Amino acid sequence: MLDYFALGLLIFVGIVLFYGIIVLHDIPYEIAQHRNHPHQDAIHAAGWVSLFTLHALWPFLWIWAMLYREDRGWGFSAGKGAGSREAELLSELEELRQRIERLEGQTAASPTAGREE
Repeated sequence: MLDYFALGLLIFVGIVLFYGIIVLHDIPYEIAQHRNHPHQDAIHAAGWVSLFTLHALWPFLWIWAMLYREDRGWGFSAGKGAGSREAELLSELEELRQRIERLEGQTAASPTAGREE
């Protein structure tokens, strides 16, 4: 009876380890998917290759997946995120200039608006 229990426990532990390793190696791919990484497929394929290289690639895959973020890109340079921010600031500046011109036009049109009595 104890032999069957030990055999069942051994099989259960083997299955849990097998699937646990697979889930562990999919973590970089899940991170890449969550961050909308442009190299999701490459990270996923390299994760499977890492299974056969005794997990040597896994830390590098994790770093590769963590480097990219959709809101700031790779984070090494200004990137497209900073360009869109600059365009937003320029449009806001132009809007403020137009508002100032309108206010100056209103004060010039009414002669009593600028004076205190």
